[in-house]
Amino acid sequence: MAFAPETVDAHQVKEVFLINSPVTRNKNPHSPRSMYPVMMAFFWQRAVVSVAAAMLIYADMTLDCRPDFVTVVWTEGRSQADLSLFRLGSCFPTSFSATQAVFRVDFNDCNFRRLVTGHHLMYSNDLTYGSSSGSQSLSFTHPVVCAFARPKDWYPMIYDPMFSTHGVGHLVFHIALMNDDFSGPAESTTFALGSFIPIMASVSQKTHQPLLLLLEECVAATTPELQPESPVYPIIANKGCLVDSRISGSKFEPRQKSSELQLSLQAFRFGLGQEVFIHCKLVAWDPNGLDLTKKACHYVKEHGWELLDNYAYSTLCDCCDSDCKSRKTRSIESGTHGVAQKAVLGPLTITDETS
Repeated sequence: MAFAPETVDAHQVKEVFLINSPVTRNKNPHSPRSMYPVMMAFFWQRAVVSVAAAMLIYADMTLDCRPDFVTVVWTEGRSQADLSLFRLGSCFPTSFSATQAVFRVDFNDCNFRRLVTGHHLMYSNDLTYGSSSGSQSLSFTHPVVCAFARPKDWYPMIYDPMFSTHGVGHLVFHIALMNDDFSGPAESTTFALGSFIPIMASVSQKTHQPLLLLLEECVAATTPELQPESPVYPIIANKGCLVDSRISGSKFEPRQKSSELQLSLQAFRFGLGQEVFIHCKLVAWDPNGLDLTKKACHYVKEHGWELLDNYAYSTLCDCCDSDCKSRKTRSIESGTHGVAQKAVLGPLTITDETS
Protein backbone atom coordinates (compact mmCIF):
# COMPACT_ATOMS: atom_id res chain seq x y z
CA MET A 1 0.00 0.00 0.00
CA ALA A 2 1.53 3.29 -1.06
CA PHE A 3 1.47 6.27 1.22
CA ALA A 4 -0.41 9.27 -0.11
CA PRO A 5 1.56 12.49 -0.54
CA GLU A 6 1.37 14.88 2.36
CA THR A 7 2.12 18.56 2.63
CA VAL A 8 4.88 19.75 4.93
CA ASP A 9 6.27 23.16 5.65
CA ALA A 10 9.84 24.27 5.06
CA HIS A 11 10.90 23.46 8.63
CA GLN A 12 9.72 19.86 8.30
CA VAL A 13 11.51 19.10 5.04
CA LYS A 14 14.80 18.05 6.66
CA GLU A 15 12.98 15.52 8.79
CA VAL A 16 10.98 14.16 5.86
CA PHE A 17 14.14 13.12 4.15
CA LEU A 18 15.11 10.95 7.12
CA ILE A 19 11.87 9.00 7.61
CA ASN A 20 11.57 5.42 6.30
CA SER A 21 8.20 4.88 4.63
CA PRO A 22 7.35 1.30 3.53
CA VAL A 23 6.16 1.32 -0.06
CA THR A 24 4.53 -1.71 -1.70
CA ARG A 25 3.09 -1.04 -5.12
CA ASN A 26 2.72 -4.55 -6.50
CA LYS A 27 0.72 -7.28 -4.79
CA ASN A 28 1.74 -9.96 -7.30
CA PRO A 29 3.82 -12.54 -5.35
CA HIS A 30 5.54 -13.59 -8.57
CA SER A 31 6.62 -10.08 -9.43
CA PRO A 32 10.43 -9.62 -9.57
CA ARG A 33 10.04 -6.83 -7.06
CA SER A 34 8.54 -9.19 -4.51
CA MET A 35 11.89 -11.01 -4.39
CA TYR A 36 13.20 -8.10 -2.37
CA PRO A 37 11.95 -8.12 1.25
CA VAL A 38 10.55 -4.81 2.44
CA MET A 39 11.41 -1.93 0.16
CA MET A 40 11.61 1.47 1.77
CA ALA A 41 11.74 4.79 0.01
CA PHE A 42 12.55 8.17 1.38
CA PHE A 43 10.36 11.10 0.59
CA TRP A 44 7.12 10.24 -1.10
CA GLN A 45 6.01 13.67 -0.09
CA ARG A 46 4.82 17.00 -1.41
CA ALA A 47 7.44 19.54 -0.39
CA VAL A 48 7.15 23.25 0.10
CA VAL A 49 10.79 24.31 0.04
CA SER A 50 12.13 27.64 1.20
CA VAL A 51 15.08 28.87 -0.87
CA ALA A 52 15.05 32.48 0.34
CA ALA A 53 13.32 34.46 3.05
CA ALA A 54 11.23 36.40 0.56
CA MET A 55 10.67 33.69 -2.07
CA LEU A 56 9.34 30.12 -1.97
CA ILE A 57 9.30 27.47 -4.67
CA TYR A 58 6.10 25.47 -4.48
CA ALA A 59 6.59 22.06 -6.03
CA ASP A 60 5.53 18.45 -5.97
CA MET A 61 8.47 16.06 -5.72
CA THR A 62 7.82 12.32 -6.00
CA LEU A 63 10.38 9.57 -5.63
CA ASP A 64 9.74 6.03 -6.87
CA CYS A 65 12.50 3.65 -5.72
CA ARG A 66 12.84 0.30 -7.51
CA PRO A 67 15.52 -2.40 -6.97
CA ASP A 68 17.79 -1.16 -9.77
CA PHE A 69 16.59 2.31 -10.69
CA VAL A 70 14.75 5.34 -9.39
CA THR A 71 12.29 7.79 -10.88
CA VAL A 72 12.34 11.36 -9.56
CA VAL A 73 9.67 13.79 -10.74
CA TRP A 74 9.83 17.47 -9.87
CA THR A 75 6.67 19.38 -10.77
CA GLU A 76 7.01 23.15 -10.60
CA GLY A 77 4.00 25.21 -9.56
CA ARG A 78 5.40 28.49 -10.85
CA SER A 79 7.01 29.58 -14.08
CA GLN A 80 10.26 31.21 -12.89
CA ALA A 81 12.38 28.04 -12.99
CA ASP A 82 14.07 26.69 -16.12
CA LEU A 83 13.62 22.97 -15.43
CA SER A 84 16.36 22.02 -17.90
CA LEU A 85 18.80 23.28 -15.26
CA PHE A 86 17.94 20.50 -12.81
CA ARG A 87 20.59 17.81 -12.27
CA LEU A 88 20.45 14.53 -10.38
CA GLY A 89 24.09 14.00 -9.43
CA SER A 90 25.88 14.21 -12.79
CA CYS A 91 22.76 13.42 -14.87
CA PHE A 92 20.60 15.73 -16.95
CA PRO A 93 16.80 15.27 -16.84
CA THR A 94 15.55 12.27 -18.80
CA SER A 95 12.76 14.58 -19.96
CA PHE A 96 11.42 17.99 -19.01
CA SER A 97 8.66 20.43 -19.88
CA ALA A 98 7.67 23.91 -18.77
CA THR A 99 6.39 22.53 -15.46
CA GLN A 100 8.08 19.18 -14.88
CA ALA A 101 11.56 17.62 -14.76
CA VAL A 102 11.75 13.81 -14.83
CA PHE A 103 14.73 11.59 -14.02
CA ARG A 104 14.55 7.82 -14.61
CA VAL A 105 18.05 6.53 -13.91
CA ASP A 106 19.92 3.45 -12.72
CA PHE A 107 21.71 3.49 -9.37
CA ASN A 108 24.94 2.72 -11.27
CA ASP A 109 24.68 6.09 -13.03
CA CYS A 110 24.68 9.75 -11.98
CA ASN A 111 27.30 9.27 -9.23
CA PHE A 112 24.90 7.67 -6.78
CA ARG A 113 26.54 6.87 -3.46
CA ARG A 114 25.96 3.45 -1.91
CA LEU A 115 26.00 2.77 1.82
CA VAL A 116 25.50 -0.68 3.35
CA THR A 117 24.43 -0.89 6.99
CA GLY A 118 23.47 -3.87 9.10
CA HIS A 119 19.89 -3.99 7.82
CA HIS A 120 19.69 -1.61 4.89
CA LEU A 121 21.15 -0.93 1.47
CA MET A 122 20.98 2.80 0.77
CA TYR A 123 21.57 4.85 -2.37
CA SER A 124 21.91 8.62 -2.06
CA ASN A 125 22.40 11.54 -4.42
CA ASP A 126 21.68 15.26 -4.70
CA LEU A 127 19.01 16.90 -6.84
CA THR A 128 20.35 20.35 -7.65
CA TYR A 129 18.97 23.38 -9.42
CA GLY A 130 21.44 25.91 -10.79
CA SER A 131 19.63 29.10 -11.72
CA SER A 132 20.64 30.97 -14.86
CA SER A 133 21.81 34.57 -14.82
CA GLY A 134 18.95 37.02 -14.45
CA SER A 135 16.58 34.37 -13.13
CA GLN A 136 14.34 35.14 -10.16
CA SER A 137 14.76 31.57 -8.89
CA LEU A 138 17.68 30.79 -6.59
CA SER A 139 19.90 27.71 -6.78
CA PHE A 140 19.22 24.96 -4.26
CA THR A 141 20.02 21.32 -3.48
CA HIS A 142 17.82 18.45 -2.27
CA PRO A 143 19.09 15.11 -0.95
CA VAL A 144 17.62 12.05 -2.71
CA VAL A 145 17.79 8.76 -0.81
CA CYS A 146 16.43 5.29 -1.53
CA ALA A 147 16.68 2.66 1.20
CA PHE A 148 15.97 -1.05 0.81
CA ALA A 149 15.86 -3.86 3.31
CA ARG A 150 19.11 -5.72 2.81
CA PRO A 151 18.32 -9.14 1.24
CA LYS A 152 19.29 -11.97 3.60
CA ASP A 153 21.35 -13.74 0.93
CA TRP A 154 23.08 -10.57 -0.27
CA TYR A 155 26.67 -9.91 0.74
CA PRO A 156 28.84 -7.11 -0.66
CA MET A 157 32.30 -7.69 -2.08
CA ILE A 158 34.96 -7.26 0.58
CA TYR A 159 36.61 -4.72 -1.70
CA ASP A 160 34.48 -2.92 -4.25
CA PRO A 161 36.77 -1.77 -7.09
CA MET A 162 34.44 1.06 -8.08
CA PHE A 163 33.18 2.59 -4.85
CA SER A 164 34.18 3.12 -1.25
CA THR A 165 31.55 4.82 0.91
CA HIS A 166 31.85 5.77 4.57
CA GLY A 167 29.45 7.62 6.86
CA VAL A 168 30.67 9.94 9.61
CA GLY A 169 28.01 11.73 11.63
CA HIS A 170 25.83 13.63 9.18
CA LEU A 171 28.43 13.35 6.38
CA VAL A 172 28.87 10.55 3.85
CA PHE A 173 32.30 10.26 2.19
CA HIS A 174 32.68 8.60 -1.18
CA ILE A 175 35.60 7.77 -3.49
CA ALA A 176 35.35 6.06 -6.86
CA LEU A 177 37.11 5.15 -10.09
CA MET A 178 35.49 7.10 -12.91
CA ASN A 179 35.39 7.03 -16.71
CA ASP A 180 37.53 9.40 -18.76
CA ASP A 181 35.26 12.45 -18.49
CA PHE A 182 34.16 11.81 -14.89
CA SER A 183 30.54 11.43 -16.03
CA GLY A 184 30.07 7.95 -14.57
CA PRO A 185 31.76 4.93 -12.98
CA ALA A 186 34.79 3.33 -14.64
CA GLU A 187 34.00 0.43 -16.98
CA SER A 188 37.30 -1.29 -16.19
CA THR A 189 39.75 -1.46 -13.29
CA THR A 190 42.74 -2.17 -15.57
CA PHE A 191 44.86 0.76 -16.73
CA ALA A 192 47.82 0.90 -19.12
CA LEU A 193 51.09 2.30 -17.79
CA GLY A 194 51.15 6.04 -18.49
CA SER A 195 47.40 6.35 -19.01
CA PHE A 196 45.26 8.34 -16.63
CA ILE A 197 43.26 6.88 -13.74
CA PRO A 198 40.27 9.19 -13.10
CA ILE A 199 39.39 9.29 -9.38
CA MET A 200 36.62 11.32 -7.80
CA ALA A 201 36.13 11.87 -4.09
CA SER A 202 33.09 13.57 -2.62
CA VAL A 203 31.23 14.23 0.59
CA SER A 204 27.46 14.35 0.88
CA GLN A 205 26.74 17.30 3.13
CA LYS A 206 22.96 16.95 3.59
CA THR A 207 22.04 19.54 6.23
CA HIS A 208 25.63 20.37 7.17
CA GLN A 209 27.17 23.76 6.47
CA PRO A 210 29.00 23.93 3.10
CA LEU A 211 32.34 22.13 3.27
CA LEU A 212 35.36 21.81 1.00
CA LEU A 213 36.47 18.25 0.16
CA LEU A 214 40.24 17.71 0.31
CA LEU A 215 42.56 14.72 -0.07
CA GLU A 216 45.11 15.12 2.67
CA GLU A 217 47.11 11.97 1.92
CA CYS A 218 47.01 9.11 -0.61
CA VAL A 219 49.43 6.22 -1.07
CA ALA A 220 49.33 3.18 -3.33
CA ALA A 221 50.01 -0.27 -1.88
CA THR A 222 49.65 -3.86 -3.00
CA THR A 223 47.63 -4.79 0.09
CA PRO A 224 44.11 -3.72 1.18
CA GLU A 225 45.42 -2.97 4.66
CA LEU A 226 48.51 -0.91 5.41
CA GLN A 227 51.14 -2.37 7.71
CA PRO A 228 54.24 -0.58 9.05
CA GLU A 229 56.40 -2.67 6.71
CA SER A 230 54.14 -2.30 3.67
CA PRO A 231 55.92 -0.83 0.62
CA VAL A 232 53.95 2.18 -0.62
CA TYR A 233 54.02 4.67 -3.48
CA PRO A 234 53.25 8.25 -2.32
CA ILE A 235 50.61 10.04 -4.40
CA ILE A 236 49.46 12.87 -2.11
CA ALA A 237 51.53 13.80 0.92
CA ASN A 238 52.57 16.74 3.08
CA LYS A 239 48.98 17.75 3.90
CA GLY A 240 47.44 17.96 0.42
CA CYS A 241 50.42 18.12 -1.97
CA LEU A 242 50.02 15.97 -5.08
CA VAL A 243 53.66 14.89 -4.97
CA ASP A 244 53.21 12.49 -7.89
CA SER A 245 52.61 15.52 -10.16
CA ARG A 246 56.28 16.42 -9.63
CA ILE A 247 57.35 13.45 -11.77
CA SER A 248 54.28 12.78 -13.90
CA GLY A 249 51.29 14.34 -15.60
CA SER A 250 49.02 13.78 -12.61
CA LYS A 251 46.83 16.76 -11.69
CA PHE A 252 43.72 17.93 -9.89
CA GLU A 253 40.92 18.79 -12.29
CA PRO A 254 39.03 22.10 -11.91
CA ARG A 255 36.32 21.78 -9.27
CA GLN A 256 32.71 21.34 -10.33
CA LYS A 257 31.50 21.80 -6.75
CA SER A 258 33.21 22.35 -3.43
CA SER A 259 32.11 18.96 -2.06
CA GLU A 260 33.89 17.05 -4.87
CA LEU A 261 37.52 16.62 -5.87
CA GLN A 262 38.57 15.09 -9.19
CA LEU A 263 42.05 13.63 -9.64
CA SER A 264 43.63 12.52 -12.92
CA LEU A 265 46.34 10.14 -11.71
CA GLN A 266 48.88 8.98 -14.29
CA ALA A 267 49.36 5.22 -14.01
CA PHE A 268 52.73 4.40 -12.38
CA ARG A 269 55.13 1.45 -12.32
CA PHE A 270 54.61 0.64 -8.65
CA GLY A 271 52.86 -2.72 -8.31
CA LEU A 272 52.93 -3.23 -12.08
CA GLY A 273 50.79 -6.25 -12.96
CA GLN A 274 49.63 -6.73 -9.36
CA GLU A 275 46.49 -5.70 -7.53
CA VAL A 276 46.94 -2.14 -6.30
CA PHE A 277 44.95 -0.41 -3.56
CA ILE A 278 44.89 3.35 -3.08
CA HIS A 279 44.65 4.39 0.57
CA CYS A 280 43.48 7.96 1.15
CA LYS A 281 42.59 10.32 3.96
CA LEU A 282 39.63 12.47 2.96
CA VAL A 283 38.90 15.72 4.77
CA ALA A 284 35.74 17.83 4.70
CA TRP A 285 36.90 21.29 5.76
CA ASP A 286 35.72 24.83 6.30
CA PRO A 287 36.18 26.58 2.90
CA ASN A 288 37.38 29.70 4.72
CA GLY A 289 39.92 27.79 6.78
CA LEU A 290 42.56 26.88 4.18
CA ASP A 291 46.13 26.96 5.48
CA LEU A 292 49.41 25.12 5.04
CA THR A 293 47.87 21.88 6.28
CA LYS A 294 44.48 22.11 4.57
CA LYS A 295 44.86 22.61 0.84
CA ALA A 296 44.92 20.95 -2.58
CA CYS A 297 48.17 21.63 -4.48
CA HIS A 298 49.60 20.20 -7.68
CA TYR A 299 52.80 20.89 -9.58
CA VAL A 300 52.45 22.58 -12.96
CA LYS A 301 55.46 22.40 -15.24
CA GLU A 302 57.12 25.81 -15.76
CA HIS A 303 54.88 27.36 -13.09
CA GLY A 304 55.63 25.39 -9.95
CA TRP A 305 53.17 24.49 -7.20
CA GLU A 306 49.65 25.86 -7.61
CA LEU A 307 46.68 25.94 -5.25
CA LEU A 308 43.67 24.32 -6.92
CA ASP A 309 41.02 26.51 -5.34
CA ASN A 310 42.63 29.94 -5.70
CA TYR A 311 45.76 30.49 -7.76
CA ALA A 312 46.33 33.84 -6.04
CA TYR A 313 47.04 32.01 -2.77
CA SER A 314 49.49 29.48 -4.22
CA THR A 315 52.04 30.53 -1.61
CA LEU A 316 50.23 28.02 0.64
CA CYS A 317 51.84 25.37 -1.59
CA ASP A 318 55.42 26.63 -1.15
CA CYS A 319 55.93 24.16 1.68
CA CYS A 320 55.23 21.16 -0.59
CA ASP A 321 58.95 20.71 -1.17
CA SER A 322 59.73 20.91 2.55
CA ASP A 323 57.41 20.35 5.53
CA CYS A 324 53.90 21.77 5.73
CA LYS A 325 53.06 22.77 9.28
CA SER A 326 50.19 25.00 10.28
CA ARG A 327 50.87 28.35 11.88
CA LYS A 328 47.49 28.12 13.57
CA THR A 329 46.25 25.64 16.13
CA ARG A 330 43.33 23.74 14.63
CA SER A 331 41.98 20.42 15.82
CA ILE A 332 40.23 18.44 13.13
CA GLU A 333 39.02 15.95 15.69
CA SER A 334 37.11 18.71 17.48
CA GLY A 335 34.69 18.97 14.57
CA THR A 336 34.94 22.78 14.69
CA HIS A 337 36.48 23.10 11.25
CA GLY A 338 36.07 19.70 9.60
CA VAL A 339 35.91 15.93 9.65
CA ALA A 340 38.43 13.37 8.35
CA GLN A 341 37.78 9.87 7.02
CA LYS A 342 40.10 7.15 5.71
CA ALA A 343 39.09 5.19 2.60
CA VAL A 344 40.53 2.43 0.41
CA LEU A 345 39.96 2.30 -3.36
CA GLY A 346 40.66 -0.85 -5.30
CA PRO A 347 41.83 -3.26 -6.34
CA LEU A 348 42.97 -1.91 -9.69
CA THR A 349 45.68 -3.20 -12.02
CA ILE A 350 48.32 -1.32 -14.00
CA THR A 351 49.76 -3.13 -17.02
CA ASP A 352 52.71 -2.45 -19.29
CA GLU A 353 51.45 -3.08 -22.82
CA THR A 354 54.96 -2.83 -24.26
CA SER A 355 56.34 -5.75 -22.26
